Amino acid sequence: MNISIGRFIIIVVAAFAAGIVLSLAAMFAITGPLSSGSAGIDDGKLSQIKGYIDKYYLRDYDEQDLIDSAYRGYVAGLEDPYSSYMTKDEYESYETSSMGTYSGIGVTFEMDDKGRYVIVNVNKGSPAEKAGLKAGDFMTKVDGKTYSDQDVMAAKIRGEKGSTVKLTYVRDDEEKTVSIVRDKIVQHSVDHKLLDEDTGYIEITQFIDSTDTDFLEAMKAVQKEGAKDLILDLRNNGGGLVDDAVGVADQFLDAGVVCYVQDKNGKTEEYTATDGKTDLKTVVLVNENSASASEILAAALQDNGYEIVGTKTFGKGVIQTSFEMPAGDAVKLTILEYLSPKKHKVHEKGVKPDVKVKDKESTEEDEQLEKAEELLN
Repeated sequence: MNISIGRFIIIVVAAFAAGIVLSLAAMFAITGPLSSGSAGIDDGKLSQIKGYIDKYYLRDYDEQDLIDSAYRGYVAGLEDPYSSYMTKDEYESYETSSMGTYSGIGVTFEMDDKGRYVIVNVNKGSPAEKAGLKAGDFMTKVDGKTYSDQDVMAAKIRGEKGSTVKLTYVRDDEEKTVSIVRDKIVQHSVDHKLLDEDTGYIEITQFIDSTDTDFLEAMKAVQKEGAKDLILDLRNNGGGLVDDAVGVADQFLDAGVVCYVQDKNGKTEEYTATDGKTDLKTVVLVNENSASASEILAAALQDNGYEIVGTKTFGKGVIQTSFEMPAGDAVKLTILEYLSPKKHKVHEKGVKPDVKVKDKESTEEDEQLEKAEELLN
């Protein structure tokens, strides 16, 4: 079945809405400082805690911050780094960034299996790049504060153009703090060039709502310039919109499955490609910072005979959607796991390259790219 992410999410929302309303509605309906009729939540205990705070807590506090923290803690109990509660402002910031334009510093990051925030991509020409940040750095603090919620941390990093954020990060066990002036970030996700008269090169740094169309234009451009083969570079691609990854996959596959998605009940749906694919012989580059939607693409191409070169990918094989609530805040939940066309799992496993090559930081050469070129010749 060929389904777009938009249509699929509508189906999912319809299927899950009743259950979510029943289980969470009481918690999110505020009639006092924090009230609930949901099973297991004790109104009396919450009132007692508030009483202690009001009577004894040393400092001033914002009651809304406590309420928001309660919502965050409830969702955090799932122990899923990709599920979270977002305030109205945080949700608006999150939605804006996925459209390709926002104000911030220009980094994409994920939470690794040790709970650390690792930068997987730094936008070219961005404030983050100018400040010296690199893929593989671990972000620890924003303006001196630590955050256990990835979306909250992302929202704190974004902000008004011209404002300053202090970012603390760790590289090679050394902690550094830099002040970065936020700027308008216009995400450009596709770059292309000819490496020689026969070899085209296309890099996709993330999947935003223009990636599939921009990629098609890049394909046409390198072919017009004479490319007979292609290197597709997905290194340091932290993922993004599934539809656009599927759209790119469609250029390399004949009619068939790009990936499967499976819900909590084991129900499986398919994303499919239409007939017709490029004639360009293609090698795909990945590394440990290739995550999520880029892994969907890499796994689909690998299962269809394309050679993958580099190091094992990040291993994020789950899909999230957001449920906006009447007040404009939202809950983002992991609702699906994806599988490759041959039904291989990617989550916590990653995509293992056919040709394993590590890019050595001690050299100026790009060993992975050189290997890809070698395989095409």
